[in-house]
Amino acid sequence: MKILFLACLSPKTGNNTTAERIRSHIEKAGHTCELRDAREFQSSAEVAELLSRHHFQSALGIHLFKAGRFLLDIQIPFGIIFGGTDINEDVKVEQKRVVMEQVLLKARFAVAFTEELKKEAEVFMLSQSSKIYVQPQGVQTDVSDSFSWTEFLKSAGLHTEHVNDLRVFLLVCGLRRVKDPLYLADDFSEWHCDDPLNVLIIIGPKVDPVFTVEVEDVVHRTAGISVALERSQQELHAAMKRCFAVVNSSVSEGMSAAILEAMDLGVPVLARNIPGNASIVQHEFNGLLYSSPQEFVHQSQRLVSDRELRERLVRNGKLYVEEHHNLKRERETYQQLVDTLLTE
Repeated sequence: MKILFLACLSPKTGNNTTAERIRSHIEKAGHTCELRDAREFQSSAEVAELLSRHHFQSALGIHLFKAGRFLLDIQIPFGIIFGGTDINEDVKVEQKRVVMEQVLLKARFAVAFTEELKKEAEVFMLSQSSKIYVQPQGVQTDVSDSFSWTEFLKSAGLHTEHVNDLRVFLLVCGLRRVKDPLYLADDFSEWHCDDPLNVLIIIGPKVDPVFTVEVEDVVHRTAGISVALERSQQELHAAMKRCFAVVNSSVSEGMSAAILEAMDLGVPVLARNIPGNASIVQHEFNGLLYSSPQEFVHQSQRLVSDRELRERLVRNGKLYVEEHHNLKRERETYQQLVDTLLTE
């Protein structure tokens, strides 16, 4: 079967990684799956024309609005995967909610990464429980052998003789407002001034160019915080493995790939207490949650001073990912769901 797969494919983002992984699952079942950036299209008519010209037999999309709206008028079966911001944010806009409701009604199946996301969809849109499947994201990490930690720190503007003594908190995110990378800036900088060994590095693709300038401007005049150039997935995983802790400060998340990858790599996680994060981070069990910049600093200080806490979080995080975010299970789910697109 030939499948068109629509998603927002900003390079080196969690969305891109997720889409590539799911495409791989589908192709391993013997299908042809062509991944296209939803932002290439202006209308569903363009997508319909592409489907006809290249003889696609079914379609798949990530994000009920950004991809789903282009699948509404097609004449072949399709499935949809919730992105996170569609259910957490876009449902608040009536015009978008109506479109997403229609997409969900017409889709052969839908996938939510968490039970919470499924419940939110049922609250905001016509109940379609029977067709919404919950499949947590699978996790796969791959660390570069040639990565240089010292070079990485220098590229982020950190020139110090005490490289091995630094406690690097790595905030992994695409630079866009929903990720809120400046949320911790003032309080972290104050903590850094008290203890200069604590540094925060923001790393990720420049998704929103205008917002990126704003972030870089603030960082430039804020002590203890740097922005690093985006890296390949392997280099990013190497940096994550070497850092003191991985940080998430998002306003909204579906399911953060960076949090799960950090757990898999054996690195403690400090995540903002929002529904998407709280669905995978159990406070003091496999990570730490915070609800304010002040609480972030408090939890970070605990992580610095309490070795037993750190070791417990790392151990439980690794076990959690192995149990709940199994790559083989994810592959089987998508292969089975795609098979339903073959039937009339």
